[in-house]
Amino acid sequence: MTSSPAADAAASLLVELVENGIRDVVISPGSRSQALALAAVHLARQGVIRVHVRIDERVAGFTALGLARETRVPAAVICTSGTAAANLLPATMEAFHAGIPLLLLTADRPPELRGVGANQATIQPGMFGAFVRWQRDAPVPGDGSWAGLGREAVAVAMGADAGATALPGIAGPVHLNLPTREPLSGVLPADLGVIAGDAPAPDAADSLVLERGPRTIVVAGADAGAAAEEIAHAGSWPLVAEVVSGSRFGRHVVHGYREHLRNGELGGRIERVIVLGHPTLSREVTALLRRDDVEVIAVRSGGEALNLNGRTHAAASVVAGPGTADRDWLGAWMRASAASVIDLSEDAPDQDGLNSKDFAARRDAVRAELDAVRRPLDRELLVDAVWRATWPHDRLMFGSSRLVRVADAVLGGKKVPVHANRGLAGIDGTIATALGIAIASQADGAAGITRVLLGDLAFLHDVGSLLLPPDEQEPRIQVIVGNDGGGTIFDSLEVADSAPREDLDRAFYTPHSVQLEQLALAYGWDYQRITTRTALDQALTSPVGGRQIIEVPLER
Repeated sequence: MTSSPAADAAASLLVELVENGIRDVVISPGSRSQALALAAVHLARQGVIRVHVRIDERVAGFTALGLARETRVPAAVICTSGTAAANLLPATMEAFHAGIPLLLLTADRPPELRGVGANQATIQPGMFGAFVRWQRDAPVPGDGSWAGLGREAVAVAMGADAGATALPGIAGPVHLNLPTREPLSGVLPADLGVIAGDAPAPDAADSLVLERGPRTIVVAGADAGAAAEEIAHAGSWPLVAEVVSGSRFGRHVVHGYREHLRNGELGGRIERVIVLGHPTLSREVTALLRRDDVEVIAVRSGGEALNLNGRTHAAASVVAGPGTADRDWLGAWMRASAASVIDLSEDAPDQDGLNSKDFAARRDAVRAELDAVRRPLDRELLVDAVWRATWPHDRLMFGSSRLVRVADAVLGGKKVPVHANRGLAGIDGTIATALGIAIASQADGAAGITRVLLGDLAFLHDVGSLLLPPDEQEPRIQVIVGNDGGGTIFDSLEVADSAPREDLDRAFYTPHSVQLEQLALAYGWDYQRITTRTALDQALTSPVGGRQIIEVPLER
């Protein structure tokens, strides 16, 4: 016991979290949250948790989101009261819709300081509304106990305990609002007697057994993972896998799926769709799921309940039932897929021409090879280079920029760990999320590098995430920025047809002249500006440092 009930309660809560599997805590500094922050740092010195300090609470929230994305165990984020807590909302909304476990530990004033105009006091209980699976306004230490809050919070966040408002088996964010009175901290004992435990497993649910009869495809959206490939393989069904799904691999992947969904002989004959994850990248999939002649089986891991067309059935998981596979149906899709494979690798050198005894033939072959080496990068070559450089021990994060749609359209199948904040598909927090992924995936000396591919506006929106504490281990990360000078994604949307060009540029394209090299220098990151495929391949596979920004200029 200390002289501070706040310190005692905070230490007990953090110990309880560690005993229930929490390993990562993100802190933003603040006075009212000092007891929680000091308890976390104290436990970090004992080696039972990792503490990550971020001065911006929005950055802290997305860093915690990235940590939890990679580990699938809740990361806790600690902040003080007032607008500090409000800055956690964007990451909380993304976690809710993506089914990512997250613990929001917000410090608060005691009841007697609420509603009286006290400094940094606002209405924090319930502030995250429908975007948390469960929330609790804890008693003030001394008036009541925080015992048991940590265990219950982790269980609900993991989907292991439905709680009062959670969904069984569905992970998501949980909010503990933690009011305290002065003294706000005290000297903690050297050993808090903590024994690290494991997080509870999500509640198991019965699988839905699917008959083989209807003409079926599997659609894998963001975070679908290997389960989508497994069900497609087991059922002998075509697999339409978005590039952010983590399912774009295996023998049943459909290349060029947009075109085939528009084809009346293929997409027009679909009778049933099994959806895993959250598909967001194509209008063709959206149109398919709206059809009233298509049965939809939705296997979701986050967000609210779905009812896409009145014929949607929710399931925790699905398995293919017994029966004979429709080989004609699968074969038609696979033949169309094979004809749609796009090879974006550089043209192979003309060895016959280079070795020819004819001077003109050798000259033309050399010119062709030099042209290939000097060819300026475009979006297709950029996404292809990043995809080819990434392997199973690496991590790849896509920003919600034009580039992810290009990647989805042209890249082939490859089994690599892919992340993207597609729960709400916002551009905010992309770098912070990727840094959380990098830190978690490289813990305990693990190999690999994390790459994040994003546009210039998504980069500038999250530029504060580049600030990292000098006393924390530097992650291996490459931030690859396709810089076309603004928001060119709007050029392909409805507004481009209705708005005058001048208004489109000012309100949507938002041109800028930011020097990314100067930002990299200010934040202490290595920087390269690359304009050719050969140089890009070399930079991606031969990192010059732990933290690297690679800028690739692109035409609008």
